[in-house]
Amino acid sequence: MSANSEIKHQKDDASPSAKTVGTLGAMSIGIGGMVGGGIFAVLGLAASMGGGATPLAFLIAGCVALLSAYSYAKLSVALPSRGGTVIFIDRAFGVAWFSGTINNLLWISYVVTLALYSVAFANYALTFFPDINGNDKSLFLHGLISLAIVVPTLLNLFSAELISKTETAAVVFKLAILALIIVVGISGVDSSRFAASEWKTFPQIVAAGMIIFVAYEGFELIANAAEDVRDYKKTLPKAFYGSVVLVILLYVLIAIVTVGTLSAADIQKYADFALAVAAEPSLGHAGFVLVAVSAVLATFSAINATLYGAARLSYVIATEGELPVFLERKVWKQPVMGLLITAVLALILANAFDLSSIATMGSAGFLLIFAAVNAANFCLAKQVNSNRALACLGVAACLIALGVLIWQSLQTQPWQLMTLVVMLLAAGLIEALYRLSGKTHHYRAKFHSRHKLKASHAAKTRETKADGDSG
Repeated sequence: MSANSEIKHQKDDASPSAKTVGTLGAMSIGIGGMVGGGIFAVLGLAASMGGGATPLAFLIAGCVALLSAYSYAKLSVALPSRGGTVIFIDRAFGVAWFSGTINNLLWISYVVTLALYSVAFANYALTFFPDINGNDKSLFLHGLISLAIVVPTLLNLFSAELISKTETAAVVFKLAILALIIVVGISGVDSSRFAASEWKTFPQIVAAGMIIFVAYEGFELIANAAEDVRDYKKTLPKAFYGSVVLVILLYVLIAIVTVGTLSAADIQKYADFALAVAAEPSLGHAGFVLVAVSAVLATFSAINATLYGAARLSYVIATEGELPVFLERKVWKQPVMGLLITAVLALILANAFDLSSIATMGSAGFLLIFAAVNAANFCLAKQVNSNRALACLGVAACLIALGVLIWQSLQTQPWQLMTLVVMLLAAGLIEALYRLSGKTHHYRAKFHSRHKLKASHAAKTRETKADGDSG
């Protein structure tokens, strides 16, 4: 079957009678995915790197995300599927070692974001225990990090549906707090903190934007809901572009308030919980407490949602024949093995690396994944009615951004590059070993069989519709 006809069948197959998600609902998925724990985790890190140009750093990172959102919008309309990114990569490049490696990297990158959110949770939670110092502080911090992963894992095991139902309320709460900080804090901004003398070099500014690129990760989750979206051909593009543009605006304004309120020394000193400190000048200590509580709840919510999604991602990759069969097995209707493996890996990562290293790993991982999705859009441009130039620009933007991030790591912490190499080797090695085991032949047959069945079902649907129209 040609790629063009397969995509056509995929479109026909995505026409169930019940469509429950509208434009606002789809946008909330994207906004909720982006405005999770990322902004609380990396804001201080970005501000200490970007100086007075931090808002520009957020804008640059947002533009890279927006280019990738174009590819996601085109591919989601042509290939509406709960598999999202995994399906796009497999359709463009086939079920092979490269696509399996990219999809495994996606899973690993979600593990990294879990580690990032858990460290942010612990840093903000630790502010409520100012009397703990020295070795006790370090032990307590690691205890909080572990707690932030273990408790949501148990919640996902026994009450996964509750997670999905409460996420919308959590998104509204996070947006409300961030909006309050902007509205109250904008009047206290000192414009002199944005003077050219306060800017770092342009490569450093871009690097600051790329190290916090992980804060824009999340809009791709709209693709996973494509099958449930009403009038998806019009709704999905609006949701992708609208959610990314709104979050760019939100992040730039938050960066303006933070950098315009705090001195460079304070940003450096309180980098782990800079947003809470930035709320103090306008809201007093109550503002600090409010933001700290919000950050704890927001990061906990983000961990919950990411665990929920990552476990199901491992299940989808396994059904595509790119991970072992045991990840397809469900207990209590949940992909338990994927959930437990994800949680254990996140626990190890979060307790072994610092915030900067984890943020670098997460941003690098998603830049590579989005580069691959843009490349998929380029390869399928004719079938999905896409602009090859924009798709190519998306690939270039992601790879240049990754290059700048690597350059920055070489200048400051060269050993961080080893963590990136380990991520890539792990993704590729998992896929290579699985393929060498010889079990992929069964899955390749199952992959083609499944899509033949989909095509047959779509053909019957069209025949039935034609008979009805002629009658």
